[in-house]
Amino acid sequence: MKPCATLPLRRRGLLQGAALAALCTTQYHAHARPAITLRFSHVVSEATPKGLAANRFKVLVEQRTEGRIAVQVFPNSALYGDRDEMQALQLGAVDLLAPSLSKFGRIGLPEFELFDLPFTFESLTQVRRITGGPLGQQLFDGLSRQGLIGLGYFDNGFKQMSANRPLLAPEDFAGLRMRIQPSGVIAAQMRALGARPITLGFGETRDALASGVVDGTENPVSNFWTQGMHQVQRHLSLTDHGYLGYAVVSHQRLWQHLKPSDIAVLQQALRDALVFANDIADRQNDQALAQLRASQTTRIHHLTPQQRERLRLAVQPVQDALAQRIGPQWIDRLKLELTRTSSG
Repeated sequence: MKPCATLPLRRRGLLQGAALAALCTTQYHAHARPAITLRFSHVVSEATPKGLAANRFKVLVEQRTEGRIAVQVFPNSALYGDRDEMQALQLGAVDLLAPSLSKFGRIGLPEFELFDLPFTFESLTQVRRITGGPLGQQLFDGLSRQGLIGLGYFDNGFKQMSANRPLLAPEDFAGLRMRIQPSGVIAAQMRALGARPITLGFGETRDALASGVVDGTENPVSNFWTQGMHQVQRHLSLTDHGYLGYAVVSHQRLWQHLKPSDIAVLQQALRDALVFANDIADRQNDQALAQLRASQTTRIHHLTPQQRERLRLAVQPVQDALAQRIGPQWIDRLKLELTRTSSG
């Protein structure tokens, strides 16, 4: 059999040959260096917090194992995109993903959409206390239902609204086609504002904005800048209305075939990489905002407290309407955790 490094990596073909591809991570006894090759796929630029975290993980793993474990990183949807990356992971065609928390809803885990609820979190510190606490672990425990294992959370900050007109009040959204991630919560949020939600893969978004397939979108500023959306969107409204977070996940079959010592190395490298990612998340968004201002391609709007409150009230019914979809018990748990972590 060919070494893992020489197996062809065709986007669709890997899904067909997932069983064969999965063997690449377990045949390490047959090869000198590297003994194990892990494939880490993601959909954003290497310059984003997610991209930097993936590359940091690669460097740490390869340094700490002296090259015995290699990590191949595939950024910018080079291997899989939004629509097929979760299926690829479940089939073993890739080994590690860092999908946004929104994406777990469509594989039967809508409780992760708690993090999509608009105007819910006060700060990234509060979010990190929740993901690092009992609620975050309980969410990870549920991944076993889909044959997955959760390895860690990290974030890319809060999202802002963009379009070719300022989005400062609910009526500004009327009739707009807004690109969203696949999330029932985010779709309901856009409908509550009077917009039409359009689900598209992240890698397709910039072209869809340029061609007029969609009119606007929501993103942290770092994603907005690194994907070149500022070139096709004339206005960015700093709404801080929603949180964008990620979970690093793998498939259980891989971890069942790894030695405990290798698992320990990978877990510590990932913890260090995610601390690094969270440390730079705020900085990356601040730097992207400064670059955006300097480019003068997009007009930046700062909402007044009154304008932000109007938007919050417009989407407030979303939380009540989606309690059944997410699960009332999860809503109650989140409210309890928010109270516990508020201003703490």
